[in-house]
Amino acid sequence: MINASKGRHQRPETNRNEGKDMKKAMAILLAAVLALACTACGGSKNEESKDRLAQIKEKGYIELCTEPYFAPFEYVDPSKSGDDQYQGMDIEVAKYIADKIGVDLKITALDYTAVLSGVADGKYDFAISAIAYAPSRAEAMRLSDVYYSNNSGYGFIVRSEDADKYKDLDSLKDAVVITQSGSVQEALYNQYINGACKEFKLVANMTDGYLAVAEGKADVCLCNTASAQLYADANGGMVITDYRFEVDPNMNGTCVAMPMDDTESLAEVVNQCIAELKENGQTDAWYSEYEEQAAALGIE
Repeated sequence: MINASKGRHQRPETNRNEGKDMKKAMAILLAAVLALACTACGGSKNEESKDRLAQIKEKGYIELCTEPYFAPFEYVDPSKSGDDQYQGMDIEVAKYIADKIGVDLKITALDYTAVLSGVADGKYDFAISAIAYAPSRAEAMRLSDVYYSNNSGYGFIVRSEDADKYKDLDSLKDAVVITQSGSVQEALYNQYINGACKEFKLVANMTDGYLAVAEGKADVCLCNTASAQLYADANGGMVITDYRFEVDPNMNGTCVAMPMDDTESLAEVVNQCIAELKENGQTDAWYSEYEEQAAALGIE
């Protein structure tokens, strides 16, 4: 006798096996799709993490941010337009680096605090804007070797009649002190003065600080004395006092700033350029050249 019951259960068993095979096939297909997706994601991630120098070469230009109001490092020549209006030693250094890489140079002018934050945040490829070494900056951005240094240091610029009045830190207790926001001078104020004056003000650029003192809106401007001397020579009525802040010797030099991430190879090229420029004395020559040109244009 045929076991009808057994015969009826054989077909469902086959269906279950076919179902298992189908599920297995779908699982394999899904795994393959996921693998392809992961590969695509990995490619995108690798693209995003491509180092900065490779990105610069790929796009064909390097973008510089600078604050062009600090002659002779950088300033605006009113007789020119576009990127050609930006002149100075720092602009020449930037052009040299761009030529070494083999790309065009694109310049974006910003106020000084935006220069520092822009390069720290990676919005720009590099910044050259008379940027002195400071420990806090070295933590936020990659700093190059020093490409120019002078031993004039940081001190006070005051009205000529106040030359003997503001000779040291103690003499500032009744003074209105001013300097540029985001500058080394602001850091020096925080370290050495920190409220021990009548009032403290910050301005967007050093020229505004010099003008505030000249117009009697402030008494003392904390300054890089070499640059401040240019202003005093061009305008008269202002002097640099003998006082100098005690600073790390590295702070008397200027560096190229780059974003911290993925810029190791860019920094190698930048430091190679700096070594070449220092070896042949080019940065000193540019400083003197643009010091004369800025003075001829009446630019401080």
